[in-house]
Amino acid sequence: MKLNYKRTFIVGLAFLSICAFWQMYDNITPLILTETFHLSETLTGTIMAADNVLALFLLPFFGGLSDRHETKIGRRMPFILFGTGCAIILMNILPILDNSYAAEASPFKLISFIVVLGLLLVAMGTYRSPAVALMPDLTPKPLRSKGNAVINLMGSVGGIIYLGITALLYPKSKTDGLLHVNYQPLYIIVASIMFVAVALLFLLIREKKLSDENKALEAEHPEWNLAEKDESGTEVLPKAVKVSLLFLLASIALWFIGYNAVTTWFTKYIKSVMGEGIGGASVCLLVGNAGAIVSFIPIGILASKIGRKKMILIGCSVLALSFFLGFILTTTSNQITIPMYVLFAVVGFAWASINVNSLPMVVEMCKGSDIGKFTGYYYAASMMAQVITPIFVGFLMEHINYSVLFPYAAIFVALSFVTMLFVKHGDQKAERKKGLEAFEDMEE
Repeated sequence: MKLNYKRTFIVGLAFLSICAFWQMYDNITPLILTETFHLSETLTGTIMAADNVLALFLLPFFGGLSDRHETKIGRRMPFILFGTGCAIILMNILPILDNSYAAEASPFKLISFIVVLGLLLVAMGTYRSPAVALMPDLTPKPLRSKGNAVINLMGSVGGIIYLGITALLYPKSKTDGLLHVNYQPLYIIVASIMFVAVALLFLLIREKKLSDENKALEAEHPEWNLAEKDESGTEVLPKAVKVSLLFLLASIALWFIGYNAVTTWFTKYIKSVMGEGIGGASVCLLVGNAGAIVSFIPIGILASKIGRKKMILIGCSVLALSFFLGFILTTTSNQITIPMYVLFAVVGFAWASINVNSLPMVVEMCKGSDIGKFTGYYYAASMMAQVITPIFVGFLMEHINYSVLFPYAAIFVALSFVTMLFVKHGDQKAERKKGLEAFEDMEE
């Protein structure tokens, strides 16, 4: 049994489009809210948390709905196409309102911006879980860490494309001294990336046919299913598996509390603490994504040998230490240095170690017909964390100072290491191969 890498890369185009959008959303929206609309950090953090509040309900709902939504083009594809189309339209209204408010401020324009932003978040929520569930739908359980490595690699490619474009369009030399920055070209480019990525996915992947083939394969391997039947014949999770799932979801929430605090506030943080602009921040995040990209495939392969849980524990340890070092480097220098770039590359490796293996551990605990629902659980845990963290860390930075960001992140990631120790299920590994056989998995 070997992973079809070519097909998995194509499936990853959906995640590429999602990550390009969210990288822009996290980087640009706080700047617009604080610098154009002049909102406080606490209020900005509250608005930034709104997508996560919506996601708590939307992601499990649409994940479960897509599980039950059979069409000629598959269960997930209708949600992906509809959500992407709506998002592309709505996101391009935001910079128009931003530029208009900067030219002539009015409460109506601020309210309109918030309303359109809310509709955009709903559109993104309709297809995030179905898009992520597509890979497990088409990939046998023992190969999902490798598959998720490819999916996350594609997500990082989306982030890198965005960050590279941002660094070119908005270097410090072009934004210094400006009363207002026009982000409309950036929104247009990201919307174009999303359109092309999802169009290629639709044209090249026959979801229904491939999903049916994978269901037939998993039916031949009942040992992959952790569920058991109750007295009525309904499949349910054993109590021990439920406990593992709860600890895993708690771990996911904790490391997202730490990590999302940095990704949400880093552009504002680096400007306030170091005097660097969005271009400098984008380069740091670009290096972090590059570190993740070169790590994804090796981490997926390594996880199949030493286990998903061990790779996650390694990632949590390295990430917590990296955030602590980030605090030292950013508070002892007024410019970005080479050690900072190295540190962000290490952050990329650590986050890849966590991300590649956490979703497969969650969906490992469900039966095939519930993949969308369990993907929703995964995202509900992550979004619950991201509801809390933008508001709380924004409040701390406003009322203490910006330097609390990295220690805050380090503490919560360290706590996720502790809860992860109690996870005892979801670590299914593919059979090890010896000699030349070990290279067969890299074939198409």
